[in-house]
Amino acid sequence: MTDTIPVRVWRGGDAGVFQTFDVALRDNQTVLDIVTDIQRRQDPTLSYRFACRVGVCGSCAMTVNGVPRWTCRTHVAKVAAEGVLTLEPLRNLPRLKDLAVDMTPFFDKWQKAGGTFEGRKTRDDAVDPVKPGSRARKAADAAIECINCAVCYAACDVVDWDPDYLGPAALNRAWTLVNDRRHARRSDTLDKAAQSGGCGSCHSQGACMRHCPVGLSPTESIAGLKRALLFSLLGGRL
Repeated sequence: MTDTIPVRVWRGGDAGVFQTFDVALRDNQTVLDIVTDIQRRQDPTLSYRFACRVGVCGSCAMTVNGVPRWTCRTHVAKVAAEGVLTLEPLRNLPRLKDLAVDMTPFFDKWQKAGGTFEGRKTRDDAVDPVKPGSRARKAADAAIECINCAVCYAACDVVDWDPDYLGPAALNRAWTLVNDRRHARRSDTLDKAAQSGGCGSCHSQGACMRHCPVGLSPTESIAGLKRALLFSLLGGRL
């Protein structure tokens, strides 16, 4: 007889309820495999997001047993030690339906933090050389691999307390641009990152760093923004 696992899945929007499904267990099964199995074999109306299935896009992020994770890289055997899976949409974002959330507030804050790169040159100009060993380049490199999965945003208690807080991903992006000498609006990006709800609102609890699937440290990036802001207030120039 095939072993099964009870899976509690959030159904509906903010006013939804949990529905339990029994799903067959298989070797090397991921949480995304579980969700796909439910949608294909038991309830085709189940809504969720995914694309690549191999940890590149980040779109399959959900809350698994209370923790935000990429479900495509989360093996059931590692997170269901008590024999139960509870799946919910990401925290801190509007629930559209079931396991799918509206990412609009997340991306709006990315823009509000000055996260759009603006170059000084056209395609006909020579590219500015960037020394790989420079301090600013290393600071940008340490934070540049963010793929906007919103796991850090969902893990952040400050976002939960303060809906105006820009969040770790947006501020992490601002830090990469403040350190990019090719960016034409570095001072403007720093000003936007320092606005009400910006880097000064971070409590440095480190939840974003602990849960980031690619090992980034938005906490360190936000600390860098605070230092850069202080340097700017003391008369320094970027």
